[in-house]
Amino acid sequence: MKKYIYYFITILCFSFLLSCENNLSESLMAPYLPANVDENAGSWKTFVLSSPTEVSIAAPVGTNEPAYLKEIDSLKNIVAPNLSNEQRQIVAYWGAGAVYRWNELARELSARYNSAPAANAEGKYPVPDAANPLADPKFPFANPPYVSRALAYLSVAQYDALVSAWKYKYQYNRQAPSVVDKAIKPLLPASSLPSYPSEDAVVAQASYVILLAMFPGEGPFLKSKLEECKNARLWAGMNVSSDLNAGVSLGGAVAAKVMVKARADGMGAANNQAATPDMIARSKALGFKAVWTSQEIPARPPMLPTFGNVKTWNFDRATLEAIRPAIPYIEGSAEFNKDYEELQEIDKNQTREQAAIANFWADGPGTYTPPGHWHRYGANAGFEAKYSEVRMARMLAYLGTAEMDAGIGCWDTKYYYYSPRPQQYGLKTSVGLPNFPSYTSGHSTFSAAGAEVLSAFFPQKASTFNSYAQQASDSRIYGLIHWRLDCSMGLKHGKIIGQYAVKRASQDGAL
Repeated sequence: MKKYIYYFITILCFSFLLSCENNLSESLMAPYLPANVDENAGSWKTFVLSSPTEVSIAAPVGTNEPAYLKEIDSLKNIVAPNLSNEQRQIVAYWGAGAVYRWNELARELSARYNSAPAANAEGKYPVPDAANPLADPKFPFANPPYVSRALAYLSVAQYDALVSAWKYKYQYNRQAPSVVDKAIKPLLPASSLPSYPSEDAVVAQASYVILLAMFPGEGPFLKSKLEECKNARLWAGMNVSSDLNAGVSLGGAVAAKVMVKARADGMGAANNQAATPDMIARSKALGFKAVWTSQEIPARPPMLPTFGNVKTWNFDRATLEAIRPAIPYIEGSAEFNKDYEELQEIDKNQTREQAAIANFWADGPGTYTPPGHWHRYGANAGFEAKYSEVRMARMLAYLGTAEMDAGIGCWDTKYYYYSPRPQQYGLKTSVGLPNFPSYTSGHSTFSAAGAEVLSAFFPQKASTFNSYAQQASDSRIYGLIHWRLDCSMGLKHGKIIGQYAVKRASQDGAL
């Protein structure tokens, strides 16, 4: 009976979440106009580009020249009343903002690929192959570290490309088509932002390059969204073709530079199973009577045991090691026994509220995981604040890099101590059993880092974000996934990691 109650609560939680997502999605169909165009964004510091002009684009032709006037005439033949209902819906969809929508698409892909490979007939777990992404098992397995990395590179590419775009927008100062020719009536609100290069095309091409690298089996889907995003700007009368072409060129070139960094960050060696014997030996030398072992049958190899070696964004390796949480409680100690007794009590007398919280924050297979959860909060907060495209990308870039740093720091800690999970002491969980060591809690680390960054960008919502982080952390105790110490130390660690991102943001020149 207990498992059916859990199942019913899970359905209610996800139905409520889906309802909230759908209601927000409907509200996004209304035209979106940023509160501020951030005309000085071309001077903001970038993550990968050495300067906003590291990638160059050609100067546009003048708005009184024949080539441009021909583009204007072509645009007049595209814009309403010649559009179909489907085209109008596409315009409205992308009118919510290219950064917002591409982040949403990345989360959708993350959820689609968040499925651990099953054991084959030989009792082994095959590894997804990036060279053959649609074979079984599909590549990637979008686990929390993978998602944190994908969203970080996506947001950094968008941000760097948009800072560069803003630099050129105000350098060339080509006005929007509807300003040049009053006969053009755009379907979306027009701001004072110069139109060359198109910010939507910049974001679309940069996002396409990054997401194709992260989800190589999704080429046709991503290509269709790329074309849809660009076409929406023509159909809405917001850009001429040369605006879009310049945006594609700039966005693609910046994303290529970001991918150079991605290929050298150490992710390719993050699943080095040969490193685990030394990790286990270290754990035993530290005094652990038992080490983490897979509870699956057949036993599953640990997930990404060397992800902790991947390069961080906002601090160096020495700092990563300096802020690593202290050793957790050893089995048999008074502190360990206290944590164990707490979980035993929850196991016997779990409340409906505790079960609901555990299931709401589970973020397991088929979801976009905790990093995606926090990107959703960030994207929605940016939308509600009416952020410009470049400011939205900036916020998500700091959030994304903090989430990736949190994943790296947490995984470094997990495999440094290799501590056992509660399930190795007879406790059962209702929300799925992660395939990696217990200390510290990934949910807690990701959530505290996310709350710290978002609280800095949206101080009026700080209490809300911090309460979300605490609830996400508590959910792992209520679900019997983690010891109390795993969660409290994860929150502390994540907060410190988030502070490094906030400090970097305070020095990038944006107001």
